[in-house]
Amino acid sequence: MPGSSPSTIELDLTLDGNVATGTWAERTAVEGYYHGTRYHGALQLLADPTGNRLAGKWLGFGQDFEINSGPWELVLQNPSTSKATIEAYQRPPA
Repeated sequence: MPGSSPSTIELDLTLDGNVATGTWAERTAVEGYYHGTRYHGALQLLADPTGNRLAGKWLGFGQDFEINSGPWELVLQNPSTSKATIEAYQRPPA
């Protein structure tokens, strides 16, 4: 995503009908503000009828061990699974 830091995010989701429930984990950039900290939590998303968008909420702990939550949205950018498309998206943010 333009303007984002080079952190990594992993999602582990289970789909039940149009509801995706699971966990997330983020390893922040070592050189960034959070100095390589690992954060993790839960999320629940609803799939729109087209299957092109998941939207919902995340929950997790913060830097001072407070509980945070907020919106999370995943939007299909390109349905292609060609090698060129995968290479175009499988890279750190510019």
